[in-house]
Amino acid sequence: MLPLFESPINWTVSQLTAYLQQLIAEEDVLRDLWVVGEVSNATRATSGHFYFTLKDANASLRCVMWRQQVAYQLFLPKNGDLIVAHGYIDLYPPAGVYQLYADNLIALGAGALFQEFLQRKEKLEKEGLFDASRKKPIPAFPHKIGIVTSLKAAALQDMINTLKRRYPLAEVIIAPAAVQGDEAVPSLIQALKQLDQEIKPDVIILARGGGSIEDLWAFNDEALVRTIAALETPIVTGIGHETDFTLADFASDLRAPTPTAAAEMVTPNLLDLQATVQNLSQRLQNPFLNRLNSNRTRLSQLTHRLHVSSPLNRINIARQRLDEWSRRLEIHFTHTLQQQRYNVELFFHRLEALNPQAILERGYAILIKKDGAIVRSVSQVKVGEVIQARIQDGRLNTHIEEISQDS
Repeated sequence: MLPLFESPINWTVSQLTAYLQQLIAEEDVLRDLWVVGEVSNATRATSGHFYFTLKDANASLRCVMWRQQVAYQLFLPKNGDLIVAHGYIDLYPPAGVYQLYADNLIALGAGALFQEFLQRKEKLEKEGLFDASRKKPIPAFPHKIGIVTSLKAAALQDMINTLKRRYPLAEVIIAPAAVQGDEAVPSLIQALKQLDQEIKPDVIILARGGGSIEDLWAFNDEALVRTIAALETPIVTGIGHETDFTLADFASDLRAPTPTAAAEMVTPNLLDLQATVQNLSQRLQNPFLNRLNSNRTRLSQLTHRLHVSSPLNRINIARQRLDEWSRRLEIHFTHTLQQQRYNVELFFHRLEALNPQAILERGYAILIKKDGAIVRSVSQVKVGEVIQARIQDGRLNTHIEEISQDS
């Protein structure tokens, strides 16, 4: 039976999700928007991505900022902060929820100073001062390292200790400069130019400890940023803490989260170098050792073959064979002699058994006629005849008186 009404379209979850994604993607308003809210569930994943939720009194919005955007973020909010987040809305298929993919976070109430920072960042970024193509590679084994910071900076000694511990072969030159206040910008520019143009180190570290946006404001100066971008020497910045970002960081060739981390980034680890040298030395030695062992084995084989093929060895083998044959002949002759002795003794015993004397010793007698014939039958003698009886110890003359023959 046919149904009265047509069956509705059956959607799979994936098909419906893809359809909703397409609808959201086609809505221009959702591709570029600013959202105001209070931060909750803020989490920095080990992958570097930043996850958080924006909420107000009536709703909440899941948000994510990829680590590429996090790296250029001035600050990362904490739970309870009121912020404005910029990004676009898209659907997250595995969970079936929509969320904001943020690329810029601004704290509400940051003031004119923060707005000025954003304006300068946008301007200099458009000029290409922050482009990755401008970044110079950091040398792997610097011979000379320049440091621009305050002599009173608490992080200076940490950097020096780190450099000495990791790579004591490098020479360290300190160009002191003010890092805060009205004199900071010209002082920093002069120190950077002096190192870059006169000292010419392999790499420069620009460093300062943490502080508020006001404390770090000198490192957002446009003239300082342009000086950093124009340096011929590669420069690494280690300004403030991990969450602090300045325009100097964007212009530098490499940003370190802290001054100490900057010292680590510009130097190889001496222990790692020693391990590498040892490994390379071992790799160089192994072929020679293998070749040497192979030649030793070959020499041993040839020596053995020479020993086997030498006339002296053949003579020794012949001597050994001669000794073996001599032992075999000796054993053979000994055995033969013993067998012959045994046979002689056997024959002797047989002869002894057949010896007439032995028969006489057992009590028998031999009868002999006068003509010397041995009497073997009664038919050989007559009554009255005299015969000789030979016994063990003499002869007896006997007279035949009667003869009786066994039937």
